[in-house]
Amino acid sequence: MALYKRTDRVTSLMRQLAATFIRNEANADPLITVTDVDVSSDLKQATVFVSIFPEAQEADALIFLKRKGGALRSFVKQNAVLKDIPFFDFAPARTEHHRRLLDELAYEESKKDMREK
Repeated sequence: MALYKRTDRVTSLMRQLAATFIRNEANADPLITVTDVDVSSDLKQATVFVSIFPEAQEADALIFLKRKGGALRSFVKQNAVLKDIPFFDFAPARTEHHRRLLDELAYEESKKDMREK
């Protein structure tokens, strides 16, 4: 039970530190937002899920973030007191992508309904 709580605390800390790091390192265009972090149970791996706007720049932003994974690890080392510092990977937040698709579909459907009336 204690490991579970520690994992939650580390996950929360990694989310905060990753967001701060990205805010300091990335340009304002594209807008990169940390939506979640998944830390492995042994605390050695962490996947940072990000939302990127505009979506057309997602691939370039992910390449940039993956290149900065080591720098993020150093940033965490300097700003957190942890026995093990996880190695970081980055992935697009698919829930955000799906939300946008649903919004677009709903918008198109409402436009179609308006034309039919």
